[in-house]
Amino acid sequence: MAQSKQSSADDVCEITCVDRTKVERVKAAMEDEAIEHMVSMFKGLADKNRMKIVQALAYEGELCVCDTAHIIEASIASTSHHLRTLRKLGLAKYRKEGKLVYYSLDDSHVEEMAKLATIHQKEMADRKTEQ
Repeated sequence: MAQSKQSSADDVCEITCVDRTKVERVKAAMEDEAIEHMVSMFKGLADKNRMKIVQALAYEGELCVCDTAHIIEASIASTSHHLRTLRKLGLAKYRKEGKLVYYSLDDSHVEEMAKLATIHQKEMADRKTEQ
């Protein structure tokens, strides 16, 4: 994400002016427990391999652990660890078929989040090339 590296305070209010109505409305809408869950979810996604896995599952729908390991170029043990982390965070689910284990994203919200992240990244890259 591109951020201005100006040394001036152009990106900070010059005076303090609080709209208490807005502040109270927003604070009332935020639930600490929900925020903590979101923080955990984004921490879980803040790993290159786990993000690759989420993107791969969003693209393909379902992948076995072995295929996923080859996609992210990691060992099966490491890949399994990442998949378990995603599952514990409620981002992925699995099913066993014989000796194989297949993972998919837990629901359409996770898939949509992965697709939106891709769209956002492409837009940011386009903006950067336009500058």
